[in-house]
Amino acid sequence: MKKFFLASCLMLLCSLVASAQKYALVDMEYILKNIPAYEMTNEQLSQISQKWQNEVEALQQEAQNMYKTYQSDLVFLSAEMKSKREEEIVQKEQEAQDLKRKYFGADGELYKRRETLMKPIQDEIYNAVKEIADDRGYQIVIDRASAMSIIYASPKIDISNEVLSKLGYSK
Repeated sequence: MKKFFLASCLMLLCSLVASAQKYALVDMEYILKNIPAYEMTNEQLSQISQKWQNEVEALQQEAQNMYKTYQSDLVFLSAEMKSKREEEIVQKEQEAQDLKRKYFGADGELYKRRETLMKPIQDEIYNAVKEIADDRGYQIVIDRASAMSIIYASPKIDISNEVLSKLGYSK
């Protein structure tokens, strides 16, 4: 009986603590779609990415053309010429891979550009969310777009439109 009473008190205490916490949701995808600067930045990054992709593809195509020429001339080449051409082809392929890594690698130019252009927008959103959370006393603000385990959430606790209003983009 003592254990039952203790367990009941513990459960009651846990439910009181849980209900005392205030939380809210934001939908970052929704917020970002409604910020024109984000859309322009995304378009700019897309154009840069396409330009760089074209450069990489041009080098890869050049290496392919060199290989096709090598294949057609193979019968007429001496052993020394064969190895020289093979080295040139390998060098061109390596050049294409290096350029691809430079532009699109983990610490590549595209990543750095994205970081430089997106960080101010993300910081502005973060500061608006933080300010709203501090004003309203929210201990937790969850991004509904990235929280895969949220099956349903009441629209009453979604503060996405408030964040947009705070940023000057009223919906």
